[in-house]
Amino acid sequence: MRRRESLAGQVVAINVLLVVATLFAASAAASLDLEVTDERARFGLLAITIVLALLVNMAMLRRRFGPLERLIERVEAIDPADPQAFDPPPEARSVEEIDRLATSFCQLLDRIEVERRRSGRLVLRAQEEERKRVARDLHDEVNQALTAILLRLEALSHDAPERLAGDIGEVKGLTNQAMDELLTLARQLRPTALDDHGLVPAIDGQVRRFEEQTGIRAGFEARGDAFGLGEDQQVVVFRVAQEALSNVARHSGATRVAVGLRASGNGAVELSVRDDGRGFAPAEASGGLGLSGMAERARLLSGDLEIESAPGEGAAVTLRLR
Repeated sequence: MRRRESLAGQVVAINVLLVVATLFAASAAASLDLEVTDERARFGLLAITIVLALLVNMAMLRRRFGPLERLIERVEAIDPADPQAFDPPPEARSVEEIDRLATSFCQLLDRIEVERRRSGRLVLRAQEEERKRVARDLHDEVNQALTAILLRLEALSHDAPERLAGDIGEVKGLTNQAMDELLTLARQLRPTALDDHGLVPAIDGQVRRFEEQTGIRAGFEARGDAFGLGEDQQVVVFRVAQEALSNVARHSGATRVAVGLRASGNGAVELSVRDDGRGFAPAEASGGLGLSGMAERARLLSGDLEIESAPGEGAAVTLRLR
């Protein structure tokens, strides 16, 4: 592997060569005879002067290249998940070239973030469209097939021998169970209320089903006007609420959960999901809680996700979109 040299080192090396060349050129121009003692002293004084100038030059170079080194350190330490946290060193503003480099890097980060959000929204829309298609197929085709089977079983039960009545009844029960599970799965994939009635009825229905299925007391309160929210915002808010409730059911051991939605006319919205469960340490949370996915959805819409929790003190998930 070829050894790389730093820019400062290359400049110093060039300066050394220039100094040595200047020293010998000056000696030749002054016709110094190094065999004469006085001229040797003059040559030594000239050499010492040039070496001192070289040392001063090196010190100045180190000082001038310092902001560039600190800028490189901050660039290397940047968190890709939070590019807005990048902050150029203050002294970089005093050097035009380094200031231009820092400004260009900030602009590059902004363009990358815009493109990441755009592509992320396209992915989310594609996912939701696929969820909608699968949910529609489950409801319209698979569920209709199960309904036809159930009707056929009902017809067979009238003509079948008495000894088969129990078996047919058991199959009918399993068919009804499969239909219920399919409907539940279809609602989880894409609730019809979200498309037909909007965000508030969809979350309200999700909270009611959560209470029925888990036995955990759940309440929902909505304030403000959520009808002005865009489709992407509604989907993100609903999915975060859905995932947060799923975490409560699977991990919290809570007895009560409160869901709140506050929307304003300018498109800002805040969702909160609070429970009285066992809580956890957010810094030690595993990927199984889906927190990174919820946070990523929030970032795609220029929002943020806040997690407040501690062992034994419940948990609160707050989503804010602006």
